[in-house]
Amino acid sequence: MTTEALHTVLELINAVDSRLQKVHTQSLDISFNELLDMHSNKELDITPEYQRLFQWSEGARSRFIESLLLEMPVPPIYVIEAEDGKYLLIDGLQRISSYLHLRGQLEATHMDPPITLGDKLVLSDCDIVGELNGKTFDDLGTALQIRLKRAFVRVEVIRKGSDPRFKYHMFKRLNTGGQLLSEQQIRNCTIRLLDPKFNDFIVSLSRTNEAFKTCIQSVTQERRLAAFDQELVLRFFAFKNNLNAFRHDVSDFLTEYMEGVSDPEQPHSFTYAAEEGVFDTTFSVLARTMGEYAFAFVNPSTLNLTKGFSVYHFEAFTIGLQLFLDRIDLSNKTQLESLKIKLTEIKKDPDFIRITTGGGKNSPGPLGDRIRFVQSKLAEAL
Repeated sequence: MTTEALHTVLELINAVDSRLQKVHTQSLDISFNELLDMHSNKELDITPEYQRLFQWSEGARSRFIESLLLEMPVPPIYVIEAEDGKYLLIDGLQRISSYLHLRGQLEATHMDPPITLGDKLVLSDCDIVGELNGKTFDDLGTALQIRLKRAFVRVEVIRKGSDPRFKYHMFKRLNTGGQLLSEQQIRNCTIRLLDPKFNDFIVSLSRTNEAFKTCIQSVTQERRLAAFDQELVLRFFAFKNNLNAFRHDVSDFLTEYMEGVSDPEQPHSFTYAAEEGVFDTTFSVLARTMGEYAFAFVNPSTLNLTKGFSVYHFEAFTIGLQLFLDRIDLSNKTQLESLKIKLTEIKKDPDFIRITTGGGKNSPGPLGDRIRFVQSKLAEAL
């Protein structure tokens, strides 16, 4: 090995070792009954946003319980140790929630049917010990109940004092392979490990801003459960504040913007009070003019507004309005009525229909086209 190559290798070793100095971990073997007690005593935190990601079917839950009874190996669970010593779950939700459901200690109202405290899993689709099907924990008898209580799992603990960025990247790499998680659900759970402020801000606006909720009424419940409403809030701020950084992939662009605002070491500038004011004004204008049709697309054959939702319209109108917010008086009914007419005309314009329908439009060129189209038409009216 040449001197130069040796020097390069030593630099790599030093780079890895310097990162390791910021990581503190511990491995523990903990029984599922202990995990249940920790959850009941609020020593193990499964945040509400994370809990919504519980998606396993009753059959999958049942087969996991069957695996515990058969003493099959269980993959590790990962937690982060908070400053107060409590644990925040970052990987293992499906397994822990399945055991909680078996014991009647799970609340997951987003499931169909909803699961409430006291509901106990009825085992089904067990394919090794078919005799378990139809049974609950109460039906198993003392010996099998004790076996389940004592079944243990390796718990990998990221100790307090570890670099927040390491915690974030660890969660992200553990969970991005989860096919049932939407991109926004992953962002909600991972990026809050850098700093939860921006994530909580997005979630709060999606739930409490009445004008925003009016404008996105047509978003389906299925998409809301996948946190699409929260992604729309993020999308608004990302495109409003960082449009020039958008190159190709929207998902990566949104993640990088959210990371940038949340990273405590190098955060993007974000003034929360001012940004919330702009958000509220933008959606108040749209709610008072177009209401639930704010982001509706047009039926090309009839030119009537549908009750559907178009993300292309969302981007075009919310960002296109920014140049004109200071010219709009929300108390001026005449101006709002004129604006409603103009916004409807834009939606029905053949050129606008062309640039907001079909595939291949999630790239900087088409995005800029639809925003500029709205801006040019609003300039005529305002």
